[in-house]
Amino acid sequence: MITLKRPIKEYESRATAFKQEFIENGETMINGSELLDQMDSYDEWLKSVTDNTSQDTANPSWVVTDTYFAFDEDDNIVGIIDLRHELNDFLKDFGNSGYSVRPSQRRKGYATEMLKLILERARQVGMDKLQLSVERSNEASVKTITKNGGEYERSFTFEGEEADVYLIHIV
Repeated sequence: MITLKRPIKEYESRATAFKQEFIENGETMINGSELLDQMDSYDEWLKSVTDNTSQDTANPSWVVTDTYFAFDEDDNIVGIIDLRHELNDFLKDFGNSGYSVRPSQRRKGYATEMLKLILERARQVGMDKLQLSVERSNEASVKTITKNGGEYERSFTFEGEEADVYLIHIV
């Protein structure tokens, strides 16, 4: 069982360790993290993700986005997921949500549970569907999406990689 919690200052040391585990695993991208993987300062990242939760303060080149850490029963960060309330031109292929599970916690069902919880959040904010994209080679993520009701919609190529778009209808 996991819970989703918005980032706050008190999570800084755990968030830094979370990010470091990806780096040590040779992974340079943390999907769904709103650029945690590219920011040197947790405080700057925290301000950015906090600002992006409201239309009034969101980055003008971005969209309203809710970002959450996924915590396990022992209050450890096991993942991160975001919910983009709408899609702009940049996001039209990428979709409404991205997520990552820390390398040491994969294959435990966390991603499936995180996506299930974000679908509930999407329903609460009035969304009727969630669009997700996934590299075709990422079999674990494809399974996560299909377990949550994702249906294949179309394919596209990004930076030479084949990817598929799935839709999940929210009821």
